[in-house]
Amino acid sequence: MAYILGIDQSTQGTKALLFDETGKALLRVDKPHRQIINDQGWVEHDPEEIYAKTLALAAELLQKTGVPETEIAAVGISNQRETALAWDRITGKPVYNAIVWQCARGKAICDRLAARGLAPLVKERTGLQLSPYFSAAKLAWILENVPEAKAKQEAGRLCMGTMDSWLVYKLTGGKVFKTDASNASRTQLFNIEKLAWDEDLSRLFGIKTSSLAQVSDSNGSYGETDFGGLFKHPVPIRAVFGDSHAALFGQGCHQPGQIKATYGTGSSVMMNIGPKPVWSQKGLVTSLAWQLDGKASYVLEGNINYTGAAVSWLKHDLELVASAGETEALARAANPADKSYFVPAFTGLGAPYWDNEARGLFTGISRLTGRKEMVRAVLDSVAYQIQDITSLMQEESGQKIQVLRVDGGPTRNKYLMQFQTDVTGIPVEVPEVEELSAMGAAYGAGLAAGVYNPEVFNRIRRERYQSSMTPEKRQELLAGWRQAVRRTLDKV
Repeated sequence: MAYILGIDQSTQGTKALLFDETGKALLRVDKPHRQIINDQGWVEHDPEEIYAKTLALAAELLQKTGVPETEIAAVGISNQRETALAWDRITGKPVYNAIVWQCARGKAICDRLAARGLAPLVKERTGLQLSPYFSAAKLAWILENVPEAKAKQEAGRLCMGTMDSWLVYKLTGGKVFKTDASNASRTQLFNIEKLAWDEDLSRLFGIKTSSLAQVSDSNGSYGETDFGGLFKHPVPIRAVFGDSHAALFGQGCHQPGQIKATYGTGSSVMMNIGPKPVWSQKGLVTSLAWQLDGKASYVLEGNINYTGAAVSWLKHDLELVASAGETEALARAANPADKSYFVPAFTGLGAPYWDNEARGLFTGISRLTGRKEMVRAVLDSVAYQIQDITSLMQEESGQKIQVLRVDGGPTRNKYLMQFQTDVTGIPVEVPEVEELSAMGAAYGAGLAAGVYNPEVFNRIRRERYQSSMTPEKRQELLAGWRQAVRRTLDKV
């Protein structure tokens, strides 16, 4: 037998899955890590904690499945994308915690560049809006606020990168410092047409390209790992993808016009647009889907800051539910006459609005609004935000969406999935495998290692949802949502 180990290093925790030679997931194990949040709303992770838990997950998988480590043929890694960190090239020690993608502390740096009229240059070369959401401003913040980081960069000892490059570096014992093209395209430092680090943009952020990882194919060779001595014989790391790109790959969205939405802490909606970029004029971003065997494919993408995290807010902060699983029944039981909306702009709104100053808002509240209605409004906000993106993608790509493939924990919520298809008017397909990011990375590694062939994607079974909402009702609901968003953006 030949097995593939898929690792998904995500925002709330790290997951590891073991796949057999048919592509079937045998077991998933996961471990959460601390969310380090201060009173300014800054969000950090401890990279050493994440690495230690990655090693522990590999050991747990082998112990629970009984699979010999000699039968692991390859490893694939997917990761939370824009989260960025810096570490010493020699000691491997971080100079600061990883700054999470949700963290907007780089806003002043972006504002400084925008005041110089540089936002169009950033968009032209990277396909991305100038925003603290992406990695560049986070890395610049580290250089400007951590004296050790600047000194090490001047001495040529600083590594700066995203979580994939950190894990590859640590898993290979510091021998390999690489990232893949999909992750590089999300840093706001990568020229997506030239497929190389952009010297001009890096200079604007104070970053030396010599401090950045070598960019490789998503199905390239990333060295070998023994997982800190767990394996007697090292195994190759044969695929690396940003988590949303891995999900797109795992969903089998390999042709232009195919689209998926990943529901996680936030959400990523991606449309494969093929071998040439399409430049959005209305708030979407253009990125690389992946680079396979030297050939690049591009995507249009909309990033939403708060989807699953809004449900977590219901549980942990408002204490309206004891678990995310309760929300489905509560939403179904809500009064259909209630007209309340919730816009989850806790730290601003992402695509297509890109307003860092916006703040969350409940609106349309009446005496009909109670616990069940508030829960429903939060769930509905997830679907509305995704509808904002899918409608724009159809407009800007010129491609009509035939089906929306979805993945992530919230897709277990049947109310949410039905409302998603109702409010978009597009059929929604939910795969039986929930962890598409880990699966996409594992399938990429398995293909690269010769364990799988492309037929592996045809084995994925899916549940299909069809819209039952009238066009008139859909437009009524969307009009209410757009009004709620306008109130949020007007800050009234």
